[in-house]
Amino acid sequence: MSLLPPQIQKAIEEFSKLPGIGPKSAERLTFHLLRSSKASAEGLGSALLSLKHDLKYCSVCQMITLEPTCRICSDHARDVSTVLVVEEPLEVVAFEKAGYKGLYHVLHGVLSPIDGFGPEQLKLRELTDRCKAGTIKELIIATNLDVEGEATAAFIKQKLSPTVGSITRLAHGLPMGADIEFADQITLREALSGRRAAS
Repeated sequence: MSLLPPQIQKAIEEFSKLPGIGPKSAERLTFHLLRSSKASAEGLGSALLSLKHDLKYCSVCQMITLEPTCRICSDHARDVSTVLVVEEPLEVVAFEKAGYKGLYHVLHGVLSPIDGFGPEQLKLRELTDRCKAGTIKELIIATNLDVEGEATAAFIKQKLSPTVGSITRLAHGLPMGADIEFADQITLREALSGRRAAS
């Protein structure tokens, strides 16, 4: 039987479900919130609820946005013939800082059968529909250079090669196993300029 009240136990359990948060970290977070002001805890709760209620996916690229179409897809100065395919929204932020001027497509994950992520769990149907529209001349696959990222890149190339003229992969200026969102701007610029045909 736990010495802790059920509210604390429940908070620890919920924090433990987050990626990278183990039981000890979950306990520290819970007790930090318990010691902090009521306003601080309410602010966190409100921000978390807002994530689910106020945000939506862009109807074009699947980036997270407040509007039906995100600011990037609405920008007429962008190169609409080039689409950079990324795993997660944070990677869009990283490439924007690196100066990329084309459009994006956010998959919201990678193929990972062990984790229950197949093609239907990703935003691949939306990407296929965009490619069929015929305006995309080059698809740059920027999935991470790990087993799942490589498998996802190979799947996209196989599926969309008949539809898109050029499918490229980022150059290996990025180290194997590295997450794109943590790469510096110079590394991302070099990876973009040295991209190669997807294998």
